[in-house]
Amino acid sequence: MPLVRWPKEGKEVEVPTGTDLRVAAKLAHAQQGDSCGGKCACSTCHVYVLSGAELLSEPDEDEEDTLDKGFDVRATSRLGCQTKVESDGVVELEISRESRESFFNEHPDEAPKDWRPKR
Repeated sequence: MPLVRWPKEGKEVEVPTGTDLRVAAKLAHAQQGDSCGGKCACSTCHVYVLSGAELLSEPDEDEEDTLDKGFDVRATSRLGCQTKVESDGVVELEISRESRESFFNEHPDEAPKDWRPKR
């Protein structure tokens, strides 16, 4: 079974092949946002793939267009809602600042004490 890992958070989860990174984050209780609920309508599930990119689905035009709206987009950027784990192995991710802020907006009870919501 594929393993998705968030090294900075010390979280990981085994997922069935075909699981998207948004669902994997929810299963692992990783602080990854998803304001649109996985509809590829925002970029709040934006992550950086640290390793295992070859195990993931290829980005399509919709994902690339939506990522264009994101902040601090890098060559390793992917949208969690659109990226599926297609092969066994280990995928390591870093949650973007945009995604973490979205998560805290969605779950203020889990935000650090010094965090301020967007207005």
